[in-house]
Amino acid sequence: MAVPERQRLDKWLWHARVVRSRTDAAALIEAGHVRVNGAREKSPGHFLKVGDVLTVGLDRGVRILRVAGFAERRGNATAARALYDEVSDVADRRS
Repeated sequence: MAVPERQRLDKWLWHARVVRSRTDAAALIEAGHVRVNGAREKSPGHFLKVGDVLTVGLDRGVRILRVAGFAERRGNATAARALYDEVSDVADRRS
């Protein structure tokens, strides 16, 4: 099975286990709580590519994630962790 070169934003958030369902992902995006490369994205169908930086506002805080890859199917937590790199410090991105 080939791994895609790009993927829908809602599907990627679900595969990366940032949210529990694609419906939750779509609602989060449509509510304006997701930024892609600094720009607010309101379309769940927006396509991501490797290297994009997502800023996701969640109830428990803000997560900044760099897209590292895509998956064809939703896997376990270990497989989900391989889909992104956590950007721990905003100051690191500015340098």
